[in-house]
Amino acid sequence: MGFTFADMHGEPYWDETSAYAFSLEEIETALEDPATELHEMCREAVAKIVASEELMERLAIPEAHRDLVAESWRQGDPEIYGRFDFAYDGASPAKLLEYNADTPTSLYESAAFQWQWLEDQLAAGVLPEGSDQFNGIHEALVARFGELFEQDSDLHFTAVGGNPEDYGTVEAMGWAAREAGLGAHYCDLDKIGLSEEGQFLDDEDRRIAVLFKLYPWEDLLRDDYAAHIAGSGCLFLEPAWKALLSNKGMLPVLWQMFEGHPNLLPAFFEADLAEARAGRGPQAAAFGRAEARLEAGHVLKPILSREGASVSIHEAGRLVEQSKNTDYAEHPRVLQAYAPLPEFDGFRPVIGAWIVGRTCAGIGIREDRSRITQDLSRFKPHYITA
Repeated sequence: MGFTFADMHGEPYWDETSAYAFSLEEIETALEDPATELHEMCREAVAKIVASEELMERLAIPEAHRDLVAESWRQGDPEIYGRFDFAYDGASPAKLLEYNADTPTSLYESAAFQWQWLEDQLAAGVLPEGSDQFNGIHEALVARFGELFEQDSDLHFTAVGGNPEDYGTVEAMGWAAREAGLGAHYCDLDKIGLSEEGQFLDDEDRRIAVLFKLYPWEDLLRDDYAAHIAGSGCLFLEPAWKALLSNKGMLPVLWQMFEGHPNLLPAFFEADLAEARAGRGPQAAAFGRAEARLEAGHVLKPILSREGASVSIHEAGRLVEQSKNTDYAEHPRVLQAYAPLPEFDGFRPVIGAWIVGRTCAGIGIREDRSRITQDLSRFKPHYITA
């Protein structure tokens, strides 16, 4: 079926030896509605951050490109998609671990392949008749592209060449765009050029007017080509303001704005902790209210990190797990209260709640033997019980 990365790193990635079952109430009340609400809260946080040089600095947005990020928000550059990662045990409210708001992967397997799995299992009589799945992701993407762009508009899609997983994600987006009546042209990232007029060009020297890039803003803003973005006349998807949401510095900002929200975990910038512990500074009171919970268990995360890299978990003052990947160790860190993932047969699932536009459209589940979900995690299908 074209699922070329169903096995990765010598391990199965797609794993249908078991599946996760949900009631409709769990889906609608515990996951769908909270994800949609959280996204609106995140948008409020973006409006606060773009108006604050201090917060831009906290989130390590390069000074030369802060206006680019802020202007993309102020002029309403459109968003397409994102993925919240939740800890959810079926008993207490889902807790936001982070927001993959810029370049979330696992899109193809969430939107397309697990739906085919559901249809196959229903046809084989494995699942009871009437079983469903929370998965309108592809249809929502088609509608979103159709809402934003006129028929026959040409869009370009790019990712780092030679990565089957990234290409699968980009192709899933291109598939939705083509179904919406748009042109969808793919070009490897390293083949994008620049015209004498400062416009971006694809590998056939066609002007790129709209570019979906599976390449994170935190890297793009530090590349030489970043200096050409503002004058290129190119609309980027995801827009530059998504650099704020995909940054784990968003977590303490959300807690400052919405302290006590049932789907948030207490979170603070590590740089504020010494002062807050001493009862000084603007975060002292909030830290005091959360201190006992943070001492019981917390996670240290770099503001820029992927696949669990440079993340550590601490309980009762003791380090209990640490990622072996230290690629992001040089970045400032946030401290977030620990929400243990439930465990099933030695695996711990993370719920990925997909936002398309501004609403939640479906979920995908990855599970790992480790407490820290890393690059050897597996994707598991789910269904809604009849």
